[in-house]
Amino acid sequence: MLLLSEDQTRNALPYPDLIDALAEMFRSGCTMPTRHHHDFKIPGEPDGTMLLMPAWVPGGYAGVKVVNVVPGNSERNLPAVHGQYLLSDARTGEMLAMIDGGELTARRTAAASALAARYLARSDARHLLVLGTGRLAPNLIAAHMAIRSIEEVTIWGRSQEKTAQFARDLDGQLPIRIQAASSLRDALGLADIVSAATLSTEPLIKGDLLKPGAHVDLVGAFKPTMRESDDDLIERAEIYVDTRDGCLSEGGDIVQPLKSGLITPGDIKADLYELCRGEHPGRQSDATITMFKSVGAALEDLAGATLAYQNVEH
Repeated sequence: MLLLSEDQTRNALPYPDLIDALAEMFRSGCTMPTRHHHDFKIPGEPDGTMLLMPAWVPGGYAGVKVVNVVPGNSERNLPAVHGQYLLSDARTGEMLAMIDGGELTARRTAAASALAARYLARSDARHLLVLGTGRLAPNLIAAHMAIRSIEEVTIWGRSQEKTAQFARDLDGQLPIRIQAASSLRDALGLADIVSAATLSTEPLIKGDLLKPGAHVDLVGAFKPTMRESDDDLIERAEIYVDTRDGCLSEGGDIVQPLKSGLITPGDIKADLYELCRGEHPGRQSDATITMFKSVGAALEDLAGATLAYQNVEH
């Protein structure tokens, strides 16, 4: 069985290919059962959580991502999240590959954002603003650079010192201008694309600050209690999601305005299935503000794992 490390997984998933693989999987579809969610006791500390996310294409490939979340690991100087992906032959059942779950998740998440931006961001978008300085931030930059001619990236984070260092580190790696935001308010008014990957429980992106034609990509705030966008953005924007089922029940940027009555499920213009299948055209006006919310789907993991396996084997 093939075993792919973090570095091998990264090298096997170049963004142009990965974005196309996700698009094809959303077009063709796959079987995607509801993910399994199990808490397990750990004596003397908070419970851990085991997540099992299966998906398969009949006669093609099958896979399951296993993720363990252990909050108490912070006391052990260990990551709170550990994950692996097991890919199988869906015809014979043969186990084909074990793929690093963290790198697969980070790259497929960023690729889904870029796939949405392919339909929703203006074709002349050049300035990207990223909120957050975690693992997803450099991936979101690279993914958006694969589908738009990004010339300038601004980074915002809660710690100015950490954000400045993060921007300096990236500046030496990418052939574009990268800077730390001195003011989130000012940065929001300048950006063509705003991509947020935070765990915020209070809105960070104010809709009245965005310029006409901006595209907002909301990746963080994956629980109903979290939120990155305010009500002004919800009212101003055309709303798109990765999957309706996931976003209507999980992400606070959709769940909270639904609960308050600000929007209804019918206000979601389209999901990635509809965009990739040509059932909705995406952006239709240069002046429209578009918003994309993602919470992730096992379909994306399967597409990425299949691509990684095929790239290494062939």
